Amino acid sequence: MEYKPGELSTIVGSLAVTALQMIGALLLSSFLITKYRLSRVDGLIVLWLIWDSMVHFMLETPFVLLSLQGPIIESDSIFAVVWKEYARADSRWGISDPTIICLELLTCFIALPLCVANIWGICKNSPWRHFVQITVCVMELYGGFMTFGPEWVTGSKALDTSDPLLLWCYLVFFNILWVIIPIGLLWQSWVDMCRVFDSKKRR
Repeated sequence: MEYKPGELSTIVGSLAVTALQMIGALLLSSFLITKYRLSRVDGLIVLWLIWDSMVHFMLETPFVLLSLQGPIIESDSIFAVVWKEYARADSRWGISDPTIICLELLTCFIALPLCVANIWGICKNSPWRHFVQITVCVMELYGGFMTFGPEWVTGSKALDTSDPLLLWCYLVFFNILWVIIPIGLLWQSWVDMCRVFDSKKRR
């Protein structure tokens, strides 16, 4: 069956991939929460990190590998379907834009391993977990800014905001998550580190 961008089957299929990843993240995080007796906050962070890792590994890594071979929009790979659909909202993802590819290289080969390491650090209550968490969050925020910042200052020529689905679902919802949650995690790391330093001062 051929999937074409903009068709209902492609839209539903692309969103279903995300939903299945979230279900997988819920199942795996539930296992880790039970096994390592994680707090509610740490459990939610692990859930996010697992889903984040799945997105980086299952969606963005194939994007990078395919884009290095040629424009996604010309690829026949099943892994290109989601990105062909997303390229309706942001055409740069369909044409092997060098800035996007370089940002995704950092995401897939540095941020992804750090996400996995952070999950392990949380489960083991390691003292370095917040250093890794802060690093991942800064990378996510920087990546988001450099994805859209250059586009905004040049008139947003690659963005299609005429369709509510493209604007509010693809561009806003699926990108703002990587802004709000990293900021929240930075705050959580800040609070935890301040608490540790305060306890040392009282001794």
